[in-house]
Formats: sequence, structure tokens, C-alpha cells
Amino acid sequence: MHVAAVATEVRDTQKKILVIEDEPDLVRGLRDALEFEGFAVEARGTGGEGLSAAIEWGPDCVLLDLMLPDDNGYRICETLRTRNQTVPIIILTAKAQEADKVRGLESGADDYVTKPFSVAELIARINAIFRRQARMIQSDDNFAIGAWQINARKHTMTKGRSTKRLTFYELEVLKLLRERVDDAVSRDELLDKVWGIHGGTGTNRTVDNFIVKLRRKLEEDQKNPRHILTVYGFGYKLVP
Repeated sequence: MHVAAVATEVRDTQKKILVIEDEPDLVRGLRDALEFEGFAVEARGTGGEGLSAAIEWGPDCVLLDLMLPDDNGYRICETLRTRNQTVPIIILTAKAQEADKVRGLESGADDYVTKPFSVAELIARINAIFRRQARMIQSDDNFAIGAWQINARKHTMTKGRSTKRLTFYELEVLKLLRERVDDAVSRDELLDKVWGIHGGTGTNRTVDNFIVKLRRKLEEDQKNPRHILTVYGFGYKLVP
């Protein structure tokens, strides 16, 4: 096979990471580290350019800075999510306040990493996403929680005429809880098996924030949930 053809084939099989970040030094560091890991990388310095690249290039994962020169990163995240329900979005943020992180998740992000961050941990999180996406989704992955029908292939939950979208991590949390139905699953196990990272004081809040998001979608009364129950001091369990 011709060398150029081989190179094209390799590029076509690479996972594509879009970095939307306006700090040149950080972009260079991320590009070097991600390309060393075998990813194809595109970087854009503004939200508008990032949105255009997301549409034209079709990335497998987006790394999104919240502090962009032309627009609010939360709005960029919301727009990205409306255009693609399943692409993983990881926020890169200097805002360490819990309220900022929660707002990012509510805008449609799947995860957040606070600056300054470990590139090794970021790559571990990205690889964990791709390992889980590589698993074949079988038809029997559809399941019910209360009156809601969960379609794992389409990332949707449906009740009557109402349909809601599930992000990648929301679905993965539900699937793990479903595998252990009626048994408690610790926060550390959720972090390890869903996010591919080890637990800690800060990272455990990631799990809690996603449980809040899922309860908003699933539960009729979020303050008195019937399906996703808290096991205090430990984790959560699913009662379908």
C-alpha cells in the first residue's frame, strides 16, 4: 500500500479530540500529549471557531474552556449538546467553585477538570470514555425504570409522549446501577467504572452532581426519590 494511503487510513482510525481553548501554551501542551497518545487533535481559540470545527470535523470528544474571548463557555456547551447529544464534553476550567462546576454539568458537559490539572488524569478520563464507547450495545440494553423506558442505543428515556435525552455519563451511571439493581454501589466504584478515575473528596462530587441530574429527569419528586436512592456515607442504589 502506498505510504500516503497508509497515513490516510491511520488518520481515519484515530479518535479525534477537539480542543476549544484560547491559552496558546496550554493548547501546545495538550496537543503534544494527546498526539503522543495517538489522538488526532484540532484546536480552536474561540467559541465560534470551536462550534464550526465541531460541525465540520465531527470530533469524538470535546475539551472546552469556559473562559473564551468571544462567548460564555456555558452557552457554547449548551449549543454543542443540542447539536450532538452523545459526544463527550469535558470542561477545562479555572473556576473551582462547586456552583461553577454544577452549572457546567447542567449546561450539558459530561465531566470537568479544574486548572491547573494533570494531563495524565485528563488522558485517563478520555481513554475511559472511549473504552466504554467501544463496547457493543446490544438490543437487550433497553430497560425500564419506573414508567420510563431507557433506550441505550439512542441515549433516550421515554414515557408516553415524553422523551428526554441522556448524555454519555448519565447513561453509563444508570447502566452500572442497573447491573447492581437493589444493591448499593459506592461513589468510588462509580468513579472507577464509569469515569475510570480513583475517588477523592473533590471527585466524589462528580458522582453526586450526576445523580442530581438523573433525578431531575427520572423522579417525580426529587426530594423524595423512588428510584435512585442515597445510601448515606457510601453511594447509591437503583430501585426500578
